[in-house]
Amino acid sequence: MEIRKATLHDVKQISRIHALSWKSAYKGIVPQAYLDELKEDFWVPAFEAWLKDNVLTAQLIFEKSGAIGCVAYGKSRDKSLPNWGEIVSIYLLPDYFGKGYGNKLLASALSDLKQAGYPDIYLWVLKENQRARHFYEKNKLQCNNDECICEIMGKRLIDIRYCFT
Repeated sequence: MEIRKATLHDVKQISRIHALSWKSAYKGIVPQAYLDELKEDFWVPAFEAWLKDNVLTAQLIFEKSGAIGCVAYGKSRDKSLPNWGEIVSIYLLPDYFGKGYGNKLLASALSDLKQAGYPDIYLWVLKENQRARHFYEKNKLQCNNDECICEIMGKRLIDIRYCFT
């Protein structure tokens, strides 16, 4: 097992991990038609821009089979929390859910953000995603009940904020 900082050469792997994780983790939460249409390269342009412009840092976790997960993080995008760090995404290939790899990615991102000078860190998680909420609570993040509403294919989704301070 190895964790390393992602480069522009990794964006296709990062996007693929995101897409495959979404298709599994968000089944029954995000509209199925959206998940069915989600392409493995959907996040390539976003991650190219974020990494190139140093907006986010991303790390990949590897096993013998190759890249199996990733985490992306950086300075808070929420203007009301300017001195906070934010974990923007943490995803694993579905075969690796529940095997401890997420813990390693989360710990690595939290450590990196703390070293970068962010004493307080948050992330957003879909309110209906009980598996993820349990994961974050087990890792000592606390829900502060802030909500952010988004919509996918007409379905209203609620993100809730979890904080690590």
